[in-house]
Amino acid sequence: MIEGGQVYERAWNDGVRRHCPGQSGHLRSWLTMAAWERASANAVYEVVRAVVEAGGTEWLSRVQKGRFVTLLWIAQVHRHVPSPHESIVADWEELPSWQRETNADVFEHIEGLILGAR
Repeated sequence: MIEGGQVYERAWNDGVRRHCPGQSGHLRSWLTMAAWERASANAVYEVVRAVVEAGGTEWLSRVQKGRFVTLLWIAQVHRHVPSPHESIVADWEELPSWQRETNADVFEHIEGLILGAR
């Protein structure tokens, strides 16, 4: 059985490959991720899953979906990392376009899995 965080990690990697090709430094491997990163990916997946299951996400814009993932990730970083580097907790407007698109992809991937299962 795969963890929700692995779904997040797979969607992240697909998004990086799509929106930031040739930048393998941004790819994540579940097996080599730090424990706090795996816990954070699981937490983000679970919140997105719960929101999608509650309904209404099909009316959110792609930007709103990406912002949501960004905020969830920032909260998790602050939960696990005492003094995170500013680039790791950058707000939506400060993110490069590839990362904004990738975060939106993460939400839409999870959403598609949940809504497709109904």
